Amino acid sequence: MAMWDRIKDQAKGLQQQAQGARGPAGQRQPGTGGSGSSGGSGGSKEKLVGLLKSQLGSLKTELKSGAYRDASMAMCALVAAADGSVDPAERHHVENLILQNDVLQNFPPEQLRQRFNKHVDQLMFNFQQGKADAMQEIAKAAKKPVEAKAVVQTGFVIAGADGYIAPAEAQVLREACTALGVSPQEFGL
Repeated sequence: MAMWDRIKDQAKGLQQQAQGARGPAGQRQPGTGGSGSSGGSGGSKEKLVGLLKSQLGSLKTELKSGAYRDASMAMCALVAAADGSVDPAERHHVENLILQNDVLQNFPPEQLRQRFNKHVDQLMFNFQQGKADAMQEIAKAAKKPVEAKAVVQTGFVIAGADGYIAPAEAQVLREACTALGVSPQEFGL
């Protein structure tokens, strides 16, 4: 548990940095960099995504269960479909992010691809039913706190891969936190 306490402290520090760069009502102050910026100083969300990615890597040996694999693929599909659609280019891009993810390399690529695409197909056919099915799959990882937090981290890393976490992506990440019994504030959500 000491590792999760350290992760929480690091996430809180990054969240406080992000809040410090904002003025009243959460408005970003001039010269502090946008959340979508990719140059120079970068945004605090980018730093948080990088931190979460490295923390996930340190847990690679612990994250080998089918529950983590299945919940992570449901999470990735939800993030990809958060805005209500997934075009072929986006699907391919997220698939590549999944297959390049160090922790997810614990699993055969075809298993990951199959589970991700199954959820995306369900979400595109009937978003509400697909979302309910994905959340049910995600909730199965709640039994193990390390895996539950890792599922959210995986979703966060996928959502932030472009340097920006869209409001719809943040919303599905918050909902996943609720399903997993994890505090969204722990991830700056």
